[in-house]
Amino acid sequence: MTGGPARRLVLLGATGSIGTQTLAVISRYPDLAQVHGLAVGGSRPELVAEQVLAHRPERLVVSDPDRAEGVERAVTSACRTAGISAPRLESGQGAVAHLAGSLGEGDVVLNAVTGSVGLLPTLAALASGARLALANKESLVVGGELVTRAAAPGQILPVDSEHTAIAQALAGVRPEQVDRLVVTASGGPFRGRTRSQLEGVTPEQALTHPTWAMGPVITTNSATLVNKALEVIEACLQFDLPEDRVDVVVHPQSIVHSMATLVDGSTIAQASPPDMSHAIGWALAHPEKLPGLAAPLDFSTAQSWTFEPVDEDTFPAITVARAAHREGGGAMAAYNAANEEAVSAFLEGRLTFLGITELITSVLAHPLRPQATPSGGVEGVLAVEAWARAAARELIEGSGG
Repeated sequence: MTGGPARRLVLLGATGSIGTQTLAVISRYPDLAQVHGLAVGGSRPELVAEQVLAHRPERLVVSDPDRAEGVERAVTSACRTAGISAPRLESGQGAVAHLAGSLGEGDVVLNAVTGSVGLLPTLAALASGARLALANKESLVVGGELVTRAAAPGQILPVDSEHTAIAQALAGVRPEQVDRLVVTASGGPFRGRTRSQLEGVTPEQALTHPTWAMGPVITTNSATLVNKALEVIEACLQFDLPEDRVDVVVHPQSIVHSMATLVDGSTIAQASPPDMSHAIGWALAHPEKLPGLAAPLDFSTAQSWTFEPVDEDTFPAITVARAAHREGGGAMAAYNAANEEAVSAFLEGRLTFLGITELITSVLAHPLRPQATPSGGVEGVLAVEAWARAAARELIEGSGG
């Protein structure tokens, strides 16, 4: 792409795994987009300062107000040394949503924050008319129809290896020609283990992923297969299919990122080495392709790709998510909220590994769980989520780890 920056970019979650890789892509393809604003959590102020110097954003938001002062000191010092003006700095979740909604048609918001906290920025970006490159799958899964109804056709582009693979497989395919989708899973670090073998799993073991380098929450979600469960529901919403037409298959090599089976019996697969640059570049440049974005597969050497079914008795997270999606009424908001609380407790040593999915199931089965209704809007969904978090914390405290 040539001729100067074609669009402005707001990047939410700039210091996370997807955020740093996004800025690396922008550095390699400076004509792709001009960084207008960054949103960060604030735990890595020196990295934020480096990003500001490299990309010169006009706006900077720190989602955690308690960390804003530290970020401001690091950025101000770095900019003073470099002889440039520091960006305008704001803090708080409201400021993140405001930044997400600050652009317009022709611009891009890449939402790479972790967790359901990304819902309000997602809705703000959609309302602005900007393209939403969505790495925050939780906002789509939790928001459901609130998000899909707010989006114009083609406005949401997934930044996820599985869903960008499906989108590429379906290029030129009419909806009525699609039979089912097949989402691939690496199987995580515990593929092949029985349920009894997962007793006593430590956070250190769960955070050792065989293929991908991700943050602690997503890596833990991969180990429990909750991440794959969320991706199944994301695929249902992104491609407008019921959950019984979205399959999951374990593919340890992580080369085939997902597939689409058509009504004539043919299956179209997208394959590439495991590198998130593909998904990021696809969403930012769409419908263009970035030359040399990542290394292609080398078919001059012998290699094998294997596929196997998911052991949903040992890893029931996908089964539980399918039932929650069918139920509706904010059940997926409760599912995600319970998982976020469970993962936090597990990483802190307050809950067992097997207890993560058990907790999700208990929260969903709680007799006092409220329902979200269409008339309740986003406030209703957030109310269900707040209830689920409180219920999860109470159950965790009662479990005694």
